Amino acid sequence: MMLLVVLLVVWLNSSSAAKLGVVQTEGGLVEGQSYRMGLFRTVDVFKGVPFADVPGKWEKPKPHPGWSGILKATKYRDRCLQVTLLQTKTQGSQDCLYLNVFVPQGKSLSSNLAVMVYLFGGAFLLGASNDVTFLGDSLYDGKEMADRGGVIVVTVNYRVGTLGFLSTGDARMPGNYGLWDQHAAISWVRRNIETFGGNPDNMTIFGQSAGAASVSFQMLSPYSKGLFRRAISQCGVALSPWALQRNPMALTKKIARKVGCWRMNEDEMLKCLKTADPVGLTKAGKIDVMLILGKGVVMDLLELAPAIDGDFIPEEPRNLFHNAARFDYLAGINSMDGHIFAGVDVPSINSKNANTTVEQVSHLLAGLTKAKGNAAVPSAVSVYSAHWGSFPEPAVVKKTVADIETDFLFLVPTQVALELHAKNSSGARTYSYLFNMKTRIPGFPRWVEAEHAEDLQYLFGKPFSVPLGYFPRHRDLSRYMIAYWTNFAKTGDPNRGDSRVPVPWPPFTPNHRPYLTINHKMTRSSVNYDLRSYYVKYWTETYSRLPAAKKHEEEV
Repeated sequence: MMLLVVLLVVWLNSSSAAKLGVVQTEGGLVEGQSYRMGLFRTVDVFKGVPFADVPGKWEKPKPHPGWSGILKATKYRDRCLQVTLLQTKTQGSQDCLYLNVFVPQGKSLSSNLAVMVYLFGGAFLLGASNDVTFLGDSLYDGKEMADRGGVIVVTVNYRVGTLGFLSTGDARMPGNYGLWDQHAAISWVRRNIETFGGNPDNMTIFGQSAGAASVSFQMLSPYSKGLFRRAISQCGVALSPWALQRNPMALTKKIARKVGCWRMNEDEMLKCLKTADPVGLTKAGKIDVMLILGKGVVMDLLELAPAIDGDFIPEEPRNLFHNAARFDYLAGINSMDGHIFAGVDVPSINSKNANTTVEQVSHLLAGLTKAKGNAAVPSAVSVYSAHWGSFPEPAVVKKTVADIETDFLFLVPTQVALELHAKNSSGARTYSYLFNMKTRIPGFPRWVEAEHAEDLQYLFGKPFSVPLGYFPRHRDLSRYMIAYWTNFAKTGDPNRGDSRVPVPWPPFTPNHRPYLTINHKMTRSSVNYDLRSYYVKYWTETYSRLPAAKKHEEEV
């Protein structure tokens, strides 16, 4: 019996998966930790690997000077300095340009694996590569995705808020420092990932919300030529109305006022800002809730974002799709991406005891379309109320409010980006999806489907790592998403790779616009065409042709 036990222990040790051990990077040696995922399967995890030096204030990232000895890469590093979720204080550090690497292993060491680099969301204001602890692990923990999909997953930090995106709109303080950080991280991965077992010529960048818009900006920038092969945008693109600052200098002056740096002479003001306390500057960039009380919409709060700088973003994003011609592109939205924002703008939609009125719908549309003055409101109201009938059900009106914000903030810009990518494509593929799994957030009305960011738990395999929190249907959905995403990363085709998928996903072309509806019950009827084309046509044709409202220059 004792001999059997000894033999079993020896067999288990000899049959365990391979481990990378110490890895050579351009900065020095790093050593991570190995996590067992199953028999003959582990994931090597390297946390807190520096990809750039501590950044200077409003400066592009610089190469890391390197280190001696072996860097123990076993702990996540600080997030970049930012406001907390409740906007009451700050957290994080200026020493924050680190990334994390998740490498799946079998019996022999992995090599030539496809690589997926993830950019987090958070309104360009907050977030981190290890954000949102989820029963012990970060929401963006890449172990399940790496193991089940057979890819290397990399999650990265980048500067956010005032230190990441403040801009004068000219060469003095061009902005986009957070985008430059992302670019530096992607470039580091390309130069170093081979020693981790990755294929530097087969890299995909993916992200959600502000991270998805960032993916879009990285695709469109002339600096990304040849840097990666594919891109995935989940619930956000560079064309989203919240993804670009239109008047960056006005915001810079507002921040200057808040930190005591207001000067009539702009150069003196900028000199003062350069010496201002980073924590004070970060607090000054928090969301100003007073902006929407009674007169605005949530979108007005999202002030900090990338800007057209004549460099990383040389001109209007819609004119830059020729730069993305060789990147395979997969993009989509969650069916209720706008619901969380609509619930702030029109609180009655989530109330059992209050109806939502036509006046409230009109007020919301007026807030969203103020760039056109009042001209758009009557036509928009008629488009969105066309299916109501004479006596609409209260739930129908409430769902319409969520649809309006979803269309305006996410769906329509994504459809336009897909169209522009397909039209400019030079042999690259385009894929469109709609994620509509019913919400798991308690307390919302029965008509609410997939909330903003609800796709992430499935993509990162939480139904497997936290099985008690989910049902079998959630594991089915998680399996499907990981299969489609990682197949796409490997081959440029979500149907083709090592993972079986439930339904063939046809590519999107300029004249043939299929999209895949993603949930736990997928059949051939999950493929449909021309997503919400009636509403897309309204916003891209009727609305866009209306003249812009006369601007009243803000006295600053």
